[in-house]
This record gives sequence, structure tokens and C-alpha cells, in this order.
Amino acid sequence: MAIATRYETVIGLEVHSQLLTRTKMFCGCDAAYVGDAPNTHVCPVCLGLPGSLPVINRQAVEFTVMTGLALHCSINEHSKFDRKNYPYPDLMKGYQISQYDAPFCTNGWLEIDLEGEVKRIGVNRVHLEEDTAKLFHRVSPWGDQYALVDVNRSGVPLMEIVSEPDLRSPAEARAYGLKLRQILRYLGVSEADMEKGNMRFDTNVSIRPVGSSELGAKVEVKNINSFRSVIRALEYEVQRQGALLDEGGRIPQETRGWVEDRGVTVSQRSKESAHDYRYFPEPDLPPMHLEPTWVGEVRARLPELPEARRRRFAADYGLPPYDADLLTSTRAQADFFEACLSTSAGGDLRDRAKAVANWLLGDLAHLLHEAGLDVEQSPVTPSQLNALQDLVEASTINLNTAREVFAQVFSTGQDPKRIVEERGLLQISDRDQLASTVARIIEGAPQAVTDYRAGKSQAFTYLVGQVMKETRGRANPALVNVLLKEQLHAS
Repeated sequence: MAIATRYETVIGLEVHSQLLTRTKMFCGCDAAYVGDAPNTHVCPVCLGLPGSLPVINRQAVEFTVMTGLALHCSINEHSKFDRKNYPYPDLMKGYQISQYDAPFCTNGWLEIDLEGEVKRIGVNRVHLEEDTAKLFHRVSPWGDQYALVDVNRSGVPLMEIVSEPDLRSPAEARAYGLKLRQILRYLGVSEADMEKGNMRFDTNVSIRPVGSSELGAKVEVKNINSFRSVIRALEYEVQRQGALLDEGGRIPQETRGWVEDRGVTVSQRSKESAHDYRYFPEPDLPPMHLEPTWVGEVRARLPELPEARRRRFAADYGLPPYDADLLTSTRAQADFFEACLSTSAGGDLRDRAKAVANWLLGDLAHLLHEAGLDVEQSPVTPSQLNALQDLVEASTINLNTAREVFAQVFSTGQDPKRIVEERGLLQISDRDQLASTVARIIEGAPQAVTDYRAGKSQAFTYLVGQVMKETRGRANPALVNVLLKEQLHAS
């Protein structure tokens, strides 16, 4: 019998995300350290030198409260920072300034949609702390092991979002992480990029016999740096724990690390409890009082979040759910879409919305991917895209020509109308001119004509293609269809 049928998986996630503040959490050092030389973003505070005093970064507090509000949390009016003591070499002071029993945000939730089934996942807390330094483990040419420390990361504002143990599969954990990343990026509080290390997951996983309500021993898995690894690490750990229980063994509460190239977890240390950290209030920072009026001001500044925007796109613009979902996948793409509609000359908004969606999800997405660009870097502006669509709707050019022009706008930045005029791409809609072209094509393709009259529909498609080829794609497709049927039925 498979492990999945004998045991139930229980997963909780601790998501750490660096905040997009200009300076570090408790000092004035530049927080944009990525790519810079080691130990160049440092000062007495983040080096932990005696006598240095921390000062709270107001923007980091506001970003944390924004996140809590977006996750439907209660914002605690009274909060404080605490010292979390542990003797690791990546902590310059020997302790981390974090939050213990009075975090900024508590008791929230986030809904995930997995294969059409919506599930609400509880959010236990959202709190704020400082990031640690980064260790680089090395081996000398003589086989000696040593470590180097880069303090640039130390002190960068780090928000921790702790879920309830409501996740029941690796797939649910991945869906939760993806949804959370999308919200953080919509809010603009974090890059939330796992590859850059500014979003990191710790997973707490246990298993219990199916039907049991008692939680099993919790194993924390660290060093997970991609959503693919979330799935792999959790699947491995569930199988490992199940096999251990089947053999009559006991699962110890511990911290394990995920080894990507081997696809396994390895024991690192026994799991600490809160008392092991010897939390106590940070004596160098005053308790904080978050005025309800200030929290209300922060709430009023929240952007429209992805789920609400998706529903509005479907309701207001008549977009299919699939299109609305893709268009709202990032705030930048949703903003670009609505910017296109705001510069539209008029007409039926729903028709224009669908046309714009087709451009964004089709040609533009393809060209951006090939160029390695994001939609914010698009060479095609909303006004240019609308100008191009105006040409299509006015029958100045057909859709095939429009796609050719779109590629030219993307590569040159030129105005669509100018490209059409300079390259002689105006659509041929003159009935007499097209009628003579159609007659030549019919005369030169007797077999296709015979096949069409025998009921073979693909023969008609072939004849249309030949007319379009003859006119270099400039013929009005609707008129071509009409003229072909008239002449085929008349002869």
C-alpha cells in the first residue's frame, strides 16, 4: 500500500522575503548589495560593534503592515522587537533582532486554487526581522575546510510569513508559495525572487496515520531555492518519514537541509524550540504603537490585488477567465493592458479589450520572450499598439499585415501608420482589382477548382492562400472569400 494512502501529510511554510527598502533594517547602509564586493555595505550597527545602536526603518514596518493587510491579518496595535539568541557565525552580534510574542500581523489567510478547487490556508503571523550575513564554505588546496563571511546581507529587512499547518501536499505548498509571491510583487514590497535569494522557504513537514488528528514530529527542511525544489524536497521527505515509520523507527524533531544535486535531505541539527533562543525584549528599541488611523492610511494605499483584478477584468471587459488570469499574472502586465485601453480612441470597449489581450498574450509575449525582456521594457507602447489596432479595425491593413507591422514596431520603435505607408502595406479592398487577381488564380489552378466542386473544402483554403500570396498578404480576406465564391459558382 502506498505511503499516501496510509499517512496524511501536514505541511506549514515559513517564507522569508527581503523587503525593497533603500536602506537596511536598523542602519543607514544601502540595502542594494547584490553583485557588489563583499563587506562593502557595512557600518558599526550591522557589524555588531559595541556601543552601536539600531534605529527602526519606518518603510520596512509599513511594507510588513501592507503585506499583513493583503493577507487579511489583524494588525496589532502594540508590537515590539525581541532578541533571538543563537551562536551561529553569520550573526555578527550573537543574536538576531526579530519579533516573538507581539508581531505586527496575526491571524490571516490566503486562498489557493489547485485544479479548480479553492482552499483557504491560514496565516499565523507576519513579522519583521533583520537578515543574517552570508557564509561561503571553502576547502583549501591542502584539504583544510574554512568559511568566509560577507556582511553585506546582514541587517537587510527580512519579513517572515508563517502559515498554519493547513497544507496537505507538496503541490499545495507550491501553489501557496506562487500565490504569495504574486501578492508580494503586486504590493511592490519585495522582488520575491528565489533565484536571487531574496525569497527563501523553510518547510515544516510531518506525517500521521490517515484519520488521526494528532500531529507527528515536525521536521524543518531548509536550503530550498526554487519552486521545483519545494516539490522535490517535500516529496522526498514524505517518503523518507513514511519508510522510517514503516520500519518501526521514530522521527526526531530536527532541521534538515535539502541537497539539490543529490535530491535528498540531510540532518543538520536538532530542532530548536522557542526557549532555546532565549527571547527577550530588545532593550535598544522602544515598543511600537501602530495608530489605527495610520493603519487605515496604509490600507487605503493598497493596490488592487490580483484576484480582485482578475474578477474585474472578466466582468468589465468580458474576457474569458483564462485571458483574465494571464493578464493579471503580474501587476506590470495588468497595468500595460489597462494603459492600452485608456489610450483607445473609442468603440466597443469589450471588442478592443479582447483584441488587446490577443496582442499581449500572443505576439508581444513571444517577442518579449525572444528578446529576454519584461513587459515593463516593451519597445511597443500602449499608444502604438492602439494605433495598430485602429488600422486593423479601419480595414487599412488586415490582421496578417498587422502582425508584420507589429514586429517592425517592436524592432524599430516606429509609428505603425508610418511603417504601413513607407512599405506600401495598405490593404487592397478595391473590388475590381481583387476580382482580376482572383480570376487569374482560378484559371491557373484547375485541379483545385475541380476539387472544390467535388466538395473538398481544403481546396477553397488553398485558393484563398494563393490570392493572399499573390497580393503579398495585403488583400482584404473577407472580400477575397466573397469574390472566390462568386467566380467559382458562376463558371
